[in-house]
Amino acid sequence: MSIKNVLCNKAPIIPTLGLLIFGFSINFASSSTAEAHEYTALMRAKKYAEVERAVTLKLQAEPNNADALIAKSSLILIEGKDGQFDAAQSLTEKCIAAHPERSECHEAFGNVVGSKIVNNGILSALGSAGKVRDAFIKAIELDPKNFNARNSLLQYYLQAPSFAGGSVSKAQNLVVETMKISPAAGSLLQATIELKEEKYARAEATALAVSVDGMETLIDMQRGVLTNLGHTYLKDKKYVEAERLFKEVSQRYPDNGAGNYGMGRLLQEQAKYKDAIGFFEKANLVDSTAYGYYRIAQCLQSLKENAKAILAFEKALMIKPGLAKKPRADVEDQIKSLKGA
Repeated sequence: MSIKNVLCNKAPIIPTLGLLIFGFSINFASSSTAEAHEYTALMRAKKYAEVERAVTLKLQAEPNNADALIAKSSLILIEGKDGQFDAAQSLTEKCIAAHPERSECHEAFGNVVGSKIVNNGILSALGSAGKVRDAFIKAIELDPKNFNARNSLLQYYLQAPSFAGGSVSKAQNLVVETMKISPAAGSLLQATIELKEEKYARAEATALAVSVDGMETLIDMQRGVLTNLGHTYLKDKKYVEAERLFKEVSQRYPDNGAGNYGMGRLLQEQAKYKDAIGFFEKANLVDSTAYGYYRIAQCLQSLKENAKAILAFEKALMIKPGLAKKPRADVEDQIKSLKGA
């Protein structure tokens, strides 16, 4: 996704993980549920309470069940509360200890440590960045077709500085290796590199040429490249190009809110607040997100509809996955300000 430089500028397509290492923003396109497991469908459907109940029962009967441990750690990341990341890390470490051969356990560990870095700040990256990288490398060694882990490792190589193991050449080598296993996945990784190198037309063409064949992981990767490109155009104020990409995303993935969210951001950026709200609401109809309500609230605030803005801000605090620390703090401040006005 993401690339998710600032969470509030992106539509969370599925639960995603952003990692700030040494001042570099790294986006993990994999869902926080790692590779597909017993609870993946429920997680994608955001039936978190149902997952919680099922996982609790499973762990009572089988304390070392890998799928349940991964899902439990994912639920903690989705909750996003301070002080819980150590518990999530312990779950993934337990998964690795009991199932060292399971690729998903190592991927989940990388996701959790990455989330801890986001939550705890840049200094925590000094001793943890390598753990994130190594976890994804191990996940790939154990399962070469774990394309979520490959995508996450690629992002690491592209964003981290050289002294932390970042390298465009390493990223390109990963693409070459991936091409041998899956030309489709390899091409999507290549498109990500092209996007990073600001070869926007080539990145778009490369991503659109891929046939994802209904594979959820590849669909997520393709949608992520196109959505990221749209937001890159938006950041650069290339509004015509951004609109074209967001419409493409909406047409290709009608069951996902990313395209409509992007259109909302495009219109919000141009101070067309009423029209923007309409697109954010469309996005929320198919994929209700905290960021969708956050942006609706901002638009309502700009329209001086403060009572409605308060309700939308409060809704943004209730949705899971939750807002990142910075936008969450902003929402809390805005609610206090609006209620005190």
